[in-house]
Amino acid sequence: MKLSVPGRVTGAAVIAVAALLTTSAIADAAPARVAAAPDIPVANVKAHLTQLQSIATANGGNRAHGRTGYKASLDYVKAKLDAAGFTTTIQQFTASGRVGYNLIADWPGGDANQVVMAGSHLDSVTSGAGINDNGSGSAAVLEAALAVSRAQYQPTKHLRFAWWGAEELGLVGSRYYVNNLSTANRAKISGYLNFDMIGSPNPGYFVYDDDPAIEKTFKDFYAGLGVATEIETEGDGRSDHAPFKSAGIPVGGLFTGASNTKSAAQAAKWGGTAGQSFDRCYHSSCDTTSNINDTALNRNSDALAYAVWELSE
Repeated sequence: MKLSVPGRVTGAAVIAVAALLTTSAIADAAPARVAAAPDIPVANVKAHLTQLQSIATANGGNRAHGRTGYKASLDYVKAKLDAAGFTTTIQQFTASGRVGYNLIADWPGGDANQVVMAGSHLDSVTSGAGINDNGSGSAAVLEAALAVSRAQYQPTKHLRFAWWGAEELGLVGSRYYVNNLSTANRAKISGYLNFDMIGSPNPGYFVYDDDPAIEKTFKDFYAGLGVATEIETEGDGRSDHAPFKSAGIPVGGLFTGASNTKSAAQAAKWGGTAGQSFDRCYHSSCDTTSNINDTALNRNSDALAYAVWELSE
């Protein structure tokens, strides 16, 4: 449709149109975001926890290294990933006279020289099912991986997910993985994200302060929710990020607290009960599906996906 305008405005209109076209060209030239991170349905994460609880119940009450419950847990996770199109690898090692396993899942595509990893330990202690420690991290990492498949996400970087064995014996599985990487392959990992206990029943919101870029990614997510965070100190060096960090790989992660006590200031900030542990069932038989805070699990699962998407673009 052609518009008729008075002669004295024609020059201004032409300039305005030219400016608009120039702005549009600049916008078109700017790199577009690959995709926005999806919301992770907490019901899906909890469904995985229910399965891990059932596995523990059917296998002597735990999912510990070298026990049938651990291998059944690994088989459950692997089957989900295989069906979703991941390339899975089982890495075998020995610890305390028992065979242990790591599960590695690679999403096809992306720059193999820039690998973003997200991982969690899949084993429990022998005294319980380990649903918060660390079914919570394992289930959230699994659901984030499945979200990658559902979205058919094709990031710039290569995505890899991992579930570690024998963490409770001293980070054995993750250390075995890192120690068996060549120097060249270590250099290809641009970041490792760790998720160990992210659904504590009296939760705090703690962010690892290791790599500044990864830390900022998590803090930005929580700032968007209006939720204050604190630096993670209770588990510093006590989970599977430690071997990666020691090898010079950038690391980060989330944590909702274990046996430390929630202060009055933290309760005022986050809710919950002051003077009580973040997880009263830490390493105990009561660490079951009833030992999970749904809000914390939901927020941290979404934060996990947000970081995976942001850092892999």
